Amino acid sequence: MTVKALMPVREVNLVVPLAHEATAMRTTGTAATVQAWPGAVAPLIGASLRPGNVDSTNAARTPGIRTSTTATRTTTTRAMRAVPEPSADSDLFHRLVLAYLDCRRTKRNSTSAQEFEAHLEPNLLALHAELAGGTYSPGRSICFVVTRPRPREVWAAAFRDRIVHHLLYNHIAPRFHAAFTADTCACIPGRGTLYAARRLDHQVRSVTSNWSRPAHYLKCDLANFFVSIDKAVLLAQLARRVTEPWWLRLAETILMHDPRQGVEVRGRAELLQRVPPHKSLFNAPHGHGLPIGNLSSQFFANVLLNDLDQFAKHRLRAPHYLRYVDDFVLLHPSPTWLNAARRQIEAFTAEKLHVHLNPAKTILQPIARGVDFVGHVIRPWHRTTRRGTVATAITRVGAAPASQLVQAANSYFGLLRQATHSHADRARLANAVRDRGHCVNGTFTKAYP
Repeated sequence: MTVKALMPVREVNLVVPLAHEATAMRTTGTAATVQAWPGAVAPLIGASLRPGNVDSTNAARTPGIRTSTTATRTTTTRAMRAVPEPSADSDLFHRLVLAYLDCRRTKRNSTSAQEFEAHLEPNLLALHAELAGGTYSPGRSICFVVTRPRPREVWAAAFRDRIVHHLLYNHIAPRFHAAFTADTCACIPGRGTLYAARRLDHQVRSVTSNWSRPAHYLKCDLANFFVSIDKAVLLAQLARRVTEPWWLRLAETILMHDPRQGVEVRGRAELLQRVPPHKSLFNAPHGHGLPIGNLSSQFFANVLLNDLDQFAKHRLRAPHYLRYVDDFVLLHPSPTWLNAARRQIEAFTAEKLHVHLNPAKTILQPIARGVDFVGHVIRPWHRTTRRGTVATAITRVGAAPASQLVQAANSYFGLLRQATHSHADRARLANAVRDRGHCVNGTFTKAYP
C-alpha cells in the first residue's frame, strides 16, 4: 500500500500593499523643471541636473516620461505616458539653462561670459521672458579680422545671443543630422577634420583598389560661400523639417538678423582693409550672407548644402563623395565622368542654391599625385600633414612668447599626430621646442616647461 504525504495548504494574499500613499507617487525624469521665480537657477545648474527622482507632491515637477505604480492581484504594472514636446512653456527655461551650460563650456574665461554670469539668474530670467513672450531680438555683434591663414572677418554675437544659438541648435540639429549623409562633415559631433581625412583615405583606397589601379579626383570650392548665402533659400530648407511654429520663428529671427546693424568693429582699421571686398559681409547684398564665427552659421551652412550632398549621391550617383563645409571631393576612375559631374554641379548650385563654384580652386588630377584635403595630403600608403601647416607650426613655436610656447607646441603636436606618417614632422617641431629650452617626450607628442 502506497502512502502519500499530504502537504499543508497555505493561503497567500496576493494583494500587495502600496509602499507609500497614492498621493505621493514618484516621478522619474531627467531634471526638475524650474519655474521663473528667484532662486530657481542655482539648484538647476548644480546637482539637480543629474538624473534622479523628484517627489511629485513638490512644486518642481519633472518633464519626460511619468511612471506610476499600481497594485493588482497578480503583478505590478507600470503605465507609461509621454509628455508632449513643449515649445515656449515651462520646459523652455530648462532648455535655456542647458544651452547656457553648453555655451560657457569653452568661453568661461571670456569677458562677455563673466559679465553674464555675474548676474546669471536675472539675465537668464530676462532672456527667458523675451523668448517666451516673442519679443526676443538679437543684440549687437563684434567684428574683428584674423590674418591666418588669410585675412577674413570674424563676427562674434553677444553672449546672450550665443546662448539662443545653442538653444536652437540643441533642439533642431538632431533631426537634420539624421538626414545628412555619412560623407557630410563639420559642425557635426564626431565628424571633424580627422573624420573627414580618414573617410577620404578609405574612399581613395576603395576607388583605387588599394592603389592597384589609377583614378582621378575632382576637388571643388564654393566662391565666397558664407557671404553669398541666400537666406530665403535657407529658410525654405529649414521649414521642411522645423514644423513647430515657435521654433521656426526663432530660427527665422536668428537667420534673418543683419549683424551689420550697430556692429562694433575692433582692431586696427588697416586690417579691415586687407579683407577682399567680395569676401566682406559689409558688402553683401540685402538678404544674403551669414557671419563667420557663430554656431548657427556653421549649422545653417550644412543645412543649405545638404541638397548638394543628396544631389551628388542620388542624382549623379557619385560612388565616392565627401564634403567639409564648402569644400568637396569626388573620386572616379574616369576624368571624363568627373568633368561631366562638375558641369551638372555648377548648374545645380547656381539654380537651386544660388551659390557658384570657384574656378580658381577647382582641381582635376590623378589621385597618385596626392589629394590635399582638410589639411591632410593623401598619397599611396600614407597620409601626411600639409607642408605649409608644418612650416607655420615651426615658425609660430619659434616666435611664440615663453608663457604661450608649451600650449602652442602641444596644440600643433596634437594636430600632427592625426596623420599616419608624421614622425619626421613631429621631430622637426620637437627640435624647435628644444631650441627654446623646453623638453619633449621621447615619442615627440608632448612638450613640457
